[in-house]
Amino acid sequence: MTDSHVKISKFLSLVLRHQPEKIGLKLSEDGWVRVSDLLQACADHGVALTAETLDVVVETNEKRRFSFSEDHSLIRANQGHSIKVELGLAPLTPPFTLYHGTAVRFIQSIRGQGLLKGERHHVHLSDNPQTAIEVGRRYGKPVILIVASERMNKDGHLFFRSANGVWLTDHVPVHYINFPDETQDPDT
Repeated sequence: MTDSHVKISKFLSLVLRHQPEKIGLKLSEDGWVRVSDLLQACADHGVALTAETLDVVVETNEKRRFSFSEDHSLIRANQGHSIKVELGLAPLTPPFTLYHGTAVRFIQSIRGQGLLKGERHHVHLSDNPQTAIEVGRRYGKPVILIVASERMNKDGHLFFRSANGVWLTDHVPVHYINFPDETQDPDT
């Protein structure tokens, strides 16, 4: 992905996950917006974005943050919204364990409260430790938390999986989290 594609992806995250009103967009209840409306709103607000570039950004985004409808007329963010949307995800049985990447500096708070969704709709979890490491690095020295997701699910906590494979849940209470030694380098 080129630098300009990264900038466009970040801009799309802003307007499709957090502030559609910034460029005059209104998302449907399930987060969709017409591609033509998005392109026009971008043009009206000085953001040069063509349908071809949009296709490339959506297809090459490593995290698969966005999806087109089957007929390619609509687009939405797959998860991570801070605005109210209903993605229509059905509850799924999670794998035995899931992983959450964070930074060492947040561990004390997590030990006290568990994993909270904050401004988002859900807590984000991955099914592999490598993704968790990459996420944790964004916030500082990374640490991987191991979540007893199967046990959580058996205890009545719901799990969902977004279109790009991110596992979602409302909250992860502390007693479902395995806290590794924070001084351990996750790359070893």
